[in-house]
Amino acid sequence: MTTTRVRWTDLPDSVRLAASARLGGRVLTAETVPAGFNSEIAARLATAEGSVFVKGMRLSHPRVWTQQREAEINPFLPGLAPKVLWHLEVDGWSLVAFEHIKGRHADYEASGDLELMVDVLSRLGSTPCPEIGIRRAEQRWSAYVDDPGMPARFAGGSLLHTDLNNENALIRQDRALLVDWAWATRGAPWIDPALWVIWLIAAGGHSPASAEAWAARVPAWQRGEPAVVDAFARAQARMWADIAGADPDPWTAGLRRAAQRWAGFRGGR
Repeated sequence: MTTTRVRWTDLPDSVRLAASARLGGRVLTAETVPAGFNSEIAARLATAEGSVFVKGMRLSHPRVWTQQREAEINPFLPGLAPKVLWHLEVDGWSLVAFEHIKGRHADYEASGDLELMVDVLSRLGSTPCPEIGIRRAEQRWSAYVDDPGMPARFAGGSLLHTDLNNENALIRQDRALLVDWAWATRGAPWIDPALWVIWLIAAGGHSPASAEAWAARVPAWQRGEPAVVDAFARAQARMWADIAGADPDPWTAGLRRAAQRWAGFRGGR
């Protein structure tokens, strides 16, 4: 479900004044950022001190919990994500401010960007999950498997991003950073490179075999037992079929096809 953007200047005066106080000065320019699906506010704000990126939602929004999630998890992501500067709730709005990163979205057909993604996913794969209230992999995908004992094989103590859309990967010089941690999950470390396979296929230019070849360069991938990864691939195909059926658009349809191609490839082994 895509959320309609709200311009910074359309926020209540009280909200903008509170944000300005946290920024330490008046907002000189506010540029709406079109990328992303979840936030009502996504703006690059310039002040005399520099620029920040702010995401925001009404407190009544059904996904406003994602704002708190991002603020809570960010301290555990040094070098993996832009730093959260502050989280503010005022007059019916939740705002989270991040350091502004001068970069671009990853190109999943460019080998240089893929190398940087291998690096960031490798570092994330060795990051333990903090003791905060986030989803668990064995619960999150249990409805999409036939074997009731299989979800337990998805469990683990690693921190997972799970939403590896190329627009959630920012390339800055020689490093990739991951943004939008709303769907962070605790689980087995091989799950993120497995999910990356689907995004690579969906991006175009990758067959299931070539996508898996890139995933295999992430050390955590090797910890996934083939039969368990097979079951996980089938679960993803079922999940995306459900999502595309409930919210049909070209984006969800493309991910459904990509997940089905990967599941078919795994099933042929």
